[in-house]
Amino acid sequence: MLNMPPPQFSPWDMFSGAGPVVRGVMILLALACLLTWTIFIAKSVELLRVRRALAAAARQMEQANSLEQAGDLTCRRNIAHALLMAAGAERARSHDIPEDREGMKERTVLHLERLEAAESRRLMRGTGLLATIGATAPFIGLFGTVWGIMTAFTGIAASKATSLAVVAPGIAEALLATALGLIAAIPAVVIYNFLARQTAACRAQVADLTALVMRLVSRDLGRMQALTARGQVVRLTPSRLAGE
Repeated sequence: MLNMPPPQFSPWDMFSGAGPVVRGVMILLALACLLTWTIFIAKSVELLRVRRALAAAARQMEQANSLEQAGDLTCRRNIAHALLMAAGAERARSHDIPEDREGMKERTVLHLERLEAAESRRLMRGTGLLATIGATAPFIGLFGTVWGIMTAFTGIAASKATSLAVVAPGIAEALLATALGLIAAIPAVVIYNFLARQTAACRAQVADLTALVMRLVSRDLGRMQALTARGQVVRLTPSRLAGE
């Protein structure tokens, strides 16, 4: 009796022996896994830089006594500078109604809230793909498994062989697709949750900057009110920030 060589069950051998549909599913899941880790590295570096920049901007704005001074201290490529510019622009547009201080604060808050929401959407950009991978990868892998088992049983029926040694390779190749689906999905879900927490921390820092800007606006308006109470005529002059 001839000794048959033992079947090869390494991942590469199972991939090579799989049918075209199952092989395509495996390639798709491998690409999804690669994309997941690429997004993780890129977004982690981006969020780390953003958090450091926001912390530095908050320290600089804490030292400022007015909008103009804060604008000189902050980096121009930072959301903090954009918030200051928005406050300066509203001040410039309201120069003819200096007595409407509460209205100016309300309009400034509305503008800053829109900038804050836009920054939040920018920080979350790219992470939605992780949620999609985490939700769909197991089902894509399951589709490859079902297709591979169907193909294996079709081959068994055609060859009329019922030996386990004949059935096992095809089933193992099919189950590899499910394993790859889990390998792609589990890191995607974990990384998505991690990046969501990091993004939430950045959003909290942006909210703190918004509060600092409003504190500067209130301080400037308070100085105007104090000068007016002394009998001095005060006019809101267009802010230098509005023209930047």
